[in-house]
Amino acid sequence: MKYALLICDDESVSPSNEELAADPVHQAWVEGLERRGAKLFGARLRPVVDATTVRVRDGETLVSDGPFAETKDVVGGFVIVECGNLDEAIQIAAGHPYARWGGVEVRPLWE
Repeated sequence: MKYALLICDDESVSPSNEELAADPVHQAWVEGLERRGAKLFGARLRPVVDATTVRVRDGETLVSDGPFAETKDVVGGFVIVECGNLDEAIQIAAGHPYARWGGVEVRPLWE
């Protein structure tokens, strides 16, 4: 099964790319994924100030700056993993450093 791990965090306390690269806990998590052969793809998203939300209502395209959801926690990145089942995906998500202060949403992909 393939799962998307949506990495959610409060951007105001999110580490920089440099801090992530130097964080041994984060690097150990990434290395663990690679050892399992589970990681297919992942990327960190730019901040919500760079986001644009597009909605179409009654045939009119509405464009607004930022995310649609008004929440402190935002999706800051994602990882696509392939593993045996939901329990394994949850185990992988629980090991992500952001699970300790933010959250990691696990979603199966349509295939």
